[in-house]
Amino acid sequence: MGIIWTIIIGFIAGVIAKFIMPGKNEPSGFVLTTILGIVGAFVATFLGQALAWYDPGEGAGLIGAVVGALIILFVWGVIARRRA
Repeated sequence: MGIIWTIIIGFIAGVIAKFIMPGKNEPSGFVLTTILGIVGAFVATFLGQALAWYDPGEGAGLIGAVVGALIILFVWGVIARRRA
């Protein structure tokens, strides 16, 4: 159930992150926004567990997933600017 919950929270986080940080170089579309949020949720879960904010098996909440998605968007923007 933890993976499914992370995917659901990740989708919501991806949508929120796109509203907070819109841009032309960031991924767009339903599928890419969903993937962005899911990856952000996994990043937030991994970092939270590494820093002992979350117990093993505990996932990031919505706020943590949004922060993770914003980190991914920032990194995406930096890489896209270097290629252009």
